[in-house]
Amino acid sequence: MNEEQVNPSQPERHYISGTSIVTVFHNEENLYNVTRIRIKKTNLEIEDKETVVTGYFPKLNEDEVYTFYGDFKEHPKFGLQFHVEQFKKELPQSRQGVVQYLSSDLFHGIGKKTAENIVDALGERAIFRILQNESVLKEVPRLSADKAEALVTQLREHQGLEEVMVKLTDLGFGPQLSMKIFQAYKQEALEIVQNNPYQLVEDIQGIGFSRADELGKRLGMATNHPDRLRAGILYVIEQECNQMGHVYVTADQLYGKTAELLRKSRHENLSEMDLTREVDALKADKKLIIQDEKIYFPPLFYAEKGLVKAIQKIMAQTQYEEQFPESEFLLALGELEERLDVQYAPSQRKGIQTALMSPMLLLTGGPGTGKTTVIKGIVELYAELHGCSLNPGDYKKDEAFPVLLVAPTGRAAKRMSEATGLPAVTIHRLLKWNGQEGFDHNEENPIDGKLLIVDEVSMVDLWLAHQLFKSLPANLQVILVGDEDQLPSVGPGQVLKDLLSSEVVPTVRLTDVYRQAEGSSIIDLAHEIKKGKLPEDLSRQQGDRSFIRCQGQHITNVVQQVCGNALKKGYTAKDIQVLAPMYKGPAGIDKLNEVLQELFNPASEQRRELKHGDITYRVGDKVLQLVNQPDSNVFNGDMGEIVSVFFAKENTEKQDMLVISYEGNEVTYTKQDFNQITHAYCCSIHKSQGSEFPIVVLPIVKSYYRMLRRNLLYTAVTRSKQFLILCGEDEAFQLGVSRNEDSVRQTNLQPLLRESLDNDIEDPEIPFMKDANIGMENVTPYDFM
Repeated sequence: MNEEQVNPSQPERHYISGTSIVTVFHNEENLYNVTRIRIKKTNLEIEDKETVVTGYFPKLNEDEVYTFYGDFKEHPKFGLQFHVEQFKKELPQSRQGVVQYLSSDLFHGIGKKTAENIVDALGERAIFRILQNESVLKEVPRLSADKAEALVTQLREHQGLEEVMVKLTDLGFGPQLSMKIFQAYKQEALEIVQNNPYQLVEDIQGIGFSRADELGKRLGMATNHPDRLRAGILYVIEQECNQMGHVYVTADQLYGKTAELLRKSRHENLSEMDLTREVDALKADKKLIIQDEKIYFPPLFYAEKGLVKAIQKIMAQTQYEEQFPESEFLLALGELEERLDVQYAPSQRKGIQTALMSPMLLLTGGPGTGKTTVIKGIVELYAELHGCSLNPGDYKKDEAFPVLLVAPTGRAAKRMSEATGLPAVTIHRLLKWNGQEGFDHNEENPIDGKLLIVDEVSMVDLWLAHQLFKSLPANLQVILVGDEDQLPSVGPGQVLKDLLSSEVVPTVRLTDVYRQAEGSSIIDLAHEIKKGKLPEDLSRQQGDRSFIRCQGQHITNVVQQVCGNALKKGYTAKDIQVLAPMYKGPAGIDKLNEVLQELFNPASEQRRELKHGDITYRVGDKVLQLVNQPDSNVFNGDMGEIVSVFFAKENTEKQDMLVISYEGNEVTYTKQDFNQITHAYCCSIHKSQGSEFPIVVLPIVKSYYRMLRRNLLYTAVTRSKQFLILCGEDEAFQLGVSRNEDSVRQTNLQPLLRESLDNDIEDPEIPFMKDANIGMENVTPYDFM
């Protein structure tokens, strides 16, 4: 190893040089490594001949020498470890070492004999000579041009990583982000970062506009540099779509918000002419689409057009209108009522008949209006009239089950399955989502079935709706079920609302409340909230509802007491769900989870636990999945229970692990995955959509001011099946009920649907680009507060 050149004005960097003994842990996605090495050289005063190095670097090859720069840190469980900030691989110096290196698995097509020929021709400094001037490979006998080119490419890639990591660290990026940048751009990483740091905003998750702009300033890029303006424009549109739910933005919005963003960062004004020029350039590059003074990301523009086209295709079916004489339908309905011991109300009968006699139906209604009853009636009567079995066991492996039941979340699908007795899955699972690879089902490979029922459609954003509809065959009947007064989708669009207001699809609204006969004051309250008012008897104790007045500073104690009383009555943590709209603050979700964990699952010698930052996870904890994991069949919003804790010394991976059961589906998490979960004793109202709980505890205080909206409270209240305990301040509750959604989502779906009655809507092919993922992740701005 060459001696390090140390700048006398700078403190000497600590390093350890050595060879790999064993890889304890290696994450292929982010290249996080835990490796035990044999020390050959170091400038630290240590007696040990071995140590553990941890950090972001590729899996090490045995018998190769690496130098790691960083420092020792004490791990609370594993003791002293060397935390790596930078690394480099030392090139072999001897003939044997060079031959062994070139004939390793790193270089495809170079065997030992070829490696020996290279060293014989170029000497022990062969690698250095090749990197300096690749034409020297012409001196190697019998080495083909293809092999020579491949060898140069692979050599530069392996050596380039170290150079890139060093220089990116010097530019202020940590090891993890540096590795992400290298994985995205490979050998072009430094060139891209130095020539256009704003490209990182589009390509690298975790790098926002402010970070890139700070780097741009350090590199001396002008405030009106085209790359800076383009990045600002794209960032603003993405924020408006993902944060506000818009499908497009207006020119005034775009120019105003972009100018504000750029001015805030550099404190200099920009002319609208500069921004207009770059918007036009982005349009020319097909990064933006401008139509009728609306500015779109192309994927959202095409998704809107494509969804309309797909609905047109479904609605064009005419074979259902006279499929069954009305007399046959009424006879079958009467027999069904007798068999199920129910009597459908006129609106429910209309819903069932319209569903069976139309290619598509919108079925909407609030809590207690009988949506589930109608769904069950549709399924049963469909099977009766079509003479098909509803027993999945009657179908062969290659035969499609005719009735498909889906919902946006796993819990909503489970509720559907429990209500109908039939299998139900998430939309992602129906379409066979493979993460970054997309969906297996699409227009070229449609799903197989005869009747599709989608529940909780208010949660479905434009992007997912398009993915679903373009995967449907033309001969499928579709029924969309939802409550238009609930919170809109997290992602862009308002599909259910636009479909209803377009009046293009047959619609049945269920307005009569049938569960009122059971004396549900919860349903009464929900319908009062819809009207924008609270009942006068809000504070009066009801059989299934109560309101406890308290100030914001007392909310955690009150919630804890309420849940404690429920526990004494025999309820469990699974039965009780606390809902709140904000994460931070003394009455936020994080604080409530901390308090409730000590109530529901306190520390004890019998319960294993692991600490992750400030959070402790124990066996028996109720937890929430925060991201989609299709490979494990676990999705954002799923709730589970920690069933096992394994310590690193107990497994071959040498990693702390949690095993979480999601209704019997056990998923293993290592510490690198712990940011995918959180405690679920209290969860956000958004995350509770599509679920019902026996007991809901809902704190409402003035510190939630920014979040309090009518549809938020309505959604929270309607999650309760048996008991609803409200606690907090009257004024806060009244404020929330009086405030309707104050931002109208900008979409073009409704007019396009109306236009589709008379015209053919073009459905151009959607180009593949990063922005196509907008709306894919179930993330809401509320969850960051």
